[in-house]
Amino acid sequence: MTTLTDPSVLPKTKKPSDSAFKQQRLPAWQPILTAGTVLPTFFVIGIAFIPVGIGLLYFSEEVKEHSIDYTNCISNSSASGNETKCADIIALNSSAVCYCEINFTLTNEFGGNVYMYYGLTNFYQNHRRYVKSRDDNQLLGQLSQTPSSDCKPFAYSYVNNTEMPIAPCGAIANSLFSDELTLWSHVHQNFVPLLNYGIAWPSDKSIKFANPKGYDTLEDAFKDYAKPKNWSKAIYELDTKNVSNNGFQNEDLIVWMRTAALPSFRKLYRRIDHSQDSFKGGLVRGNYSLIVKYSYPVAAFEGTKRMILSTTSLLGGKNPFLGIAYIVVGCVCLILGIALLIIHIKCSKSTNQMINVNQNTPYQ
Repeated sequence: MTTLTDPSVLPKTKKPSDSAFKQQRLPAWQPILTAGTVLPTFFVIGIAFIPVGIGLLYFSEEVKEHSIDYTNCISNSSASGNETKCADIIALNSSAVCYCEINFTLTNEFGGNVYMYYGLTNFYQNHRRYVKSRDDNQLLGQLSQTPSSDCKPFAYSYVNNTEMPIAPCGAIANSLFSDELTLWSHVHQNFVPLLNYGIAWPSDKSIKFANPKGYDTLEDAFKDYAKPKNWSKAIYELDTKNVSNNGFQNEDLIVWMRTAALPSFRKLYRRIDHSQDSFKGGLVRGNYSLIVKYSYPVAAFEGTKRMILSTTSLLGGKNPFLGIAYIVVGCVCLILGIALLIIHIKCSKSTNQMINVNQNTPYQ
């Protein structure tokens, strides 16, 4: 026999339990925004932000940069009086090899650590389909004959009339930056030593990318896979001089796979080797030549390419935006604080007057 108190026969209800939390009876505190609390906040923010912004601008201005746009550089093989752009040569034949050279002068000494970047404009790496077009399992060395569907249409390629999976697959890997940049120092009459390792985030290289295990060589691991359609080399040929910087562990690939948030961006390309005597202090003032093996097309998306030499500061590379933002916010807060203070002095009422306002209070 069941009773009305039996839980099995009690009617179901959605009423919350009778607790202080669920019935919203917890004690609460609501700040009263008065001139005595708001005005000091504006002044404190203004006084604090402006010096910080000036400091950020100072460190940003300490960074030295030299940028060279080589989008329309002239081929070294051009006949006299008939200058031909490398961009036009590779537009006619994507497999053509074109070299160009641009002379420039560093008017200031680049002391300390110096880095070489490549920069692209009008390249939307932040497009949703582009960002998704990769196979993270494959990049971790877990090869499969069926790449992720996100890689399409860069998942398979025909080699000798046989369909083979691409490694690495996807649009990001397929569009890998392929120009080769070198520097000649006329001061030292020698090439500037450039390091192609130590340029990727350590967390990316150790966690997100790994070469397949269980093979004698990388060539054996990728023998049943095709290279991306726009690549001139297979994945195991990216750096034949340094085995640890080859395959999915190649740092140029890792840097490129970290997509940029804006259409105009730069990515770290090389580090100057400061262990050599002539370059221990950085790059001296003088004449240099940028030698480009030109192979990366940008005309299709109306983009440009540039090489950037840059030093670093305590806060990293050159970025004046943060300092300017701090100064602007600080100035706005100070101006608002002063304006509100004047209004408060001229037009304000006491707190008691505001609390005791009712329908009989005369308007003044």
